[in-house]
Amino acid sequence: MEFDKRRDFLKKMAILGSATMISPALLSFENLNNEKKLNIALCGLGRYAKILADALELANNCKLVGLITGTPDKEVSWGKKYNIPSKNIYNYDNFDTIKNNKDIDLVYVVLPNSMHKEFTIRAAKAGKHVIVEKPMALNAVDCLEMIEECKKNKVQLAVGYRLHYDPYYKEIQGLAKKDNLGPIRYIDSGFGYRIKGWSKDAWHLKKAMAGGGPLPNIGIYCIQNNRYILGEEPTHVTAQFGPIQRPEYFSEVEESITWQLEFPGGAITNSASSYSYNINKIYASGDKGFFELDPAHNYAPLKGKSSKGIMDFPLINQQKEQMDGIAEYILRNESLPNHITGKEGYKDMLVIDAIYKSAETGKKIEIKRS
Repeated sequence: MEFDKRRDFLKKMAILGSATMISPALLSFENLNNEKKLNIALCGLGRYAKILADALELANNCKLVGLITGTPDKEVSWGKKYNIPSKNIYNYDNFDTIKNNKDIDLVYVVLPNSMHKEFTIRAAKAGKHVIVEKPMALNAVDCLEMIEECKKNKVQLAVGYRLHYDPYYKEIQGLAKKDNLGPIRYIDSGFGYRIKGWSKDAWHLKKAMAGGGPLPNIGIYCIQNNRYILGEEPTHVTAQFGPIQRPEYFSEVEESITWQLEFPGGAITNSASSYSYNINKIYASGDKGFFELDPAHNYAPLKGKSSKGIMDFPLINQQKEQMDGIAEYILRNESLPNHITGKEGYKDMLVIDAIYKSAETGKKIEIKRS
């Protein structure tokens, strides 16, 4: 979510000043008028990729046409289920030959976090647009390299922030305005669940593959909603690791973590994320009232209320709306709005890097930006 100033995500989407226009040669379509769709290949066929694949069957502006997987059995089962021709199915070794396939316009990277950088860069060098799941990379420095490679190869880079397209989030952004319930002075948010039945070898529990525990996986939603609501970038953070209660799972990554962000307008936020307790909320207090979501980070439905009353919005498929929204810009050969680009993923990783530094040192850390 560009936070240098407050913005309306749907009505006032600033175009990144340094963005490079997309080469028409990259586009295998003419326009959005339901004549053509953005052709997407999923890279990594795990649990979330299945959710994306099902959402693509409902999409209006894009469709699933390709697969990239390291599991031979999935080449067969997924290819059959989603009617993907063999020429559009790749493994991790032959992936780079996708540059010769004009039927694929965009690669959606849904791999373990440690593989995001590699496959984003490989897709960009192949001339394909990219959506990469959050967290964008293992650290902020890697994010900058990904952004630069996509810019150099004249392709667009988006991050899979599905909640940007949810009506409850659009509502709370509006409620946060000064002429509504704001300015907001305090936010309390959390996202956590108690993991059960996980293999001790799950990649989410391996620091080299995940980059950390619940913070980059689900705590990132709290960072997002803090920045989203306030329309500002945090300046300082203080953070604390929680106790390790189940060492059989958490020998490499944190089990839980809490942190407090300070913002230039004077607001403070308190957030928590865990793999050992359940929490799923946002509460914001402003000069003219409050609002809250609980649950706040689910695929849907969300629930909310404010000092103005109960929020009640239609159920949507967040993944469908996200991919249709991104496809709409690319189909029109327009630069994506800042709130969904790699620049947004970079900003989140700056905060995550600082949170870990604070928790490790016990000190307040300034969040520095280039």
